[in-house]
Amino acid sequence: MRLPLGSTDVSESGGTVTLVSRTGAEWIPVAAHPMALDEAVRLLDDGEQRRTHADPVFDEAVLSDSPDAPRFAPGQAILWRYGRYIETARVIRDDDCGLVVWIPSGSERLGPVPADGRAPREVPLDERFSVPWVMRESTWRGPGVVRIAPAGRPWSVWFFRRADGTPAGAYVNLELPHRRADGAAPAIFSRDLVLDLWIDAEHSGSEDVWLKDADELVAAVDQGRLTPQQAEAVRAIADHAVQEFIARGTWPLDEGWDAWRPDATMDDTVRLPDIPAIDDARRRSGSTSLEG
Repeated sequence: MRLPLGSTDVSESGGTVTLVSRTGAEWIPVAAHPMALDEAVRLLDDGEQRRTHADPVFDEAVLSDSPDAPRFAPGQAILWRYGRYIETARVIRDDDCGLVVWIPSGSERLGPVPADGRAPREVPLDERFSVPWVMRESTWRGPGVVRIAPAGRPWSVWFFRRADGTPAGAYVNLELPHRRADGAAPAIFSRDLVLDLWIDAEHSGSEDVWLKDADELVAAVDQGRLTPQQAEAVRAIADHAVQEFIARGTWPLDEGWDAWRPDATMDDTVRLPDIPAIDDARRRSGSTSLEG
């Protein structure tokens, strides 16, 4: 028996999720008022990225849908950067549609964690963006994932799979349009926007669509990470993602990436590069998420 719309649950990562729709069905907007996608992005891309990335390479990065944006070669190791979060990946494909990468299990990553040793999800919502933090290295846990950054769009799509390799679902991570940089450590840069969508793999053509971390978005406003207007822009981006490709199951949901399998070379774990920018990132810290 399927859960009714409005059901709530907790995701494997510890976030609150609400069953809000099904693919092929009418979508009830989560934003209070319609907002054009470019206006939502403009409100959110407010210069904060430069401070959170804290890397001069970001100033040279080019929007991914620009004709001047660098292209990455199949098999190439790159960094996928969300401000302080730095992840490693290997390129599957890069073309006008967007960038497709594979993150092998065990690949290295670097990111902020609470300075007192708690896991981020162990911090109560009313403190989540206001506790001291330090940087810590870790690895990608569980099966590898295909991750896709559609050119010029403010989201990425992650195809998760179960331990036996069968599809688990698609995670739509709302984030700023990607910027690209080539050089010693090729990378794409973005900023996570807190709110996300999850599309279950079951019930083909009528998959459950869950809204994830709506309560954390409210906490981000309460603790000063986002303004109320910016939070509304994030909700508007969620509406655009559904209307643009989720409701109709179009690209990248219709290209079989949930079933893609790497060969042995592609599945080698990816290491953080030995470059000064990574060394500098390891030493970062702050008294709140708004500092450092």
